[in-house]
Amino acid sequence: METTDTTDIRAALRGDDEAFRRLVERYEPKVARLMWRFSRDPAQCEELIQEAFVEAYTSLSTYRGDAPFLHWLRRIGTRVGYRFWTRRDRARAEVPLSEAAPLAGPGDPVEPAAAADIVEHLLGQLPPDDRLVLTLEYLDGCPIGEIAGQTGWTPAAVKMRSYRAKARLREIAEREHLLEALGWTN
Repeated sequence: METTDTTDIRAALRGDDEAFRRLVERYEPKVARLMWRFSRDPAQCEELIQEAFVEAYTSLSTYRGDAPFLHWLRRIGTRVGYRFWTRRDRARAEVPLSEAAPLAGPGDPVEPAAAADIVEHLLGQLPPDDRLVLTLEYLDGCPIGEIAGQTGWTPAAVKMRSYRAKARLREIAEREHLLEALGWTN
């Protein structure tokens, strides 16, 4: 039995733009959630969503149908987000978080928005591979096998990268005196 996705994919491959529009409408919220992990800036996030769907459109003929269409889209979205981080890292000048945003005083709870900014800042200082594995594992809640599928790494490589990335993240938080604010004290 043919699924709605399969019908729309086949029609889009035949040049039916309306069929591809239906695919975009069906999956845009899920792709948007993924892209939000790469850029918390609404305008930039919209650009990443568009870039992911443009890449999906131009690569549609490579979709084999072995896995759900959403898995294929997430893999594309992950690559788009990874490339975004790589480009941004090349162009960005580092600003210490203490200069960029006020933090809570010692013992004071950190507001959720400030905590999100802290986490984004810390993740932004990691190499793209480390940032990607931690984002997928902890922010998206993906299991190791799914991360391996989205990145093309082996499950053992995902586990190793995750372990090393957590250690680097802790070093950065310690260097910036953020361990206590994050509740990461021993």
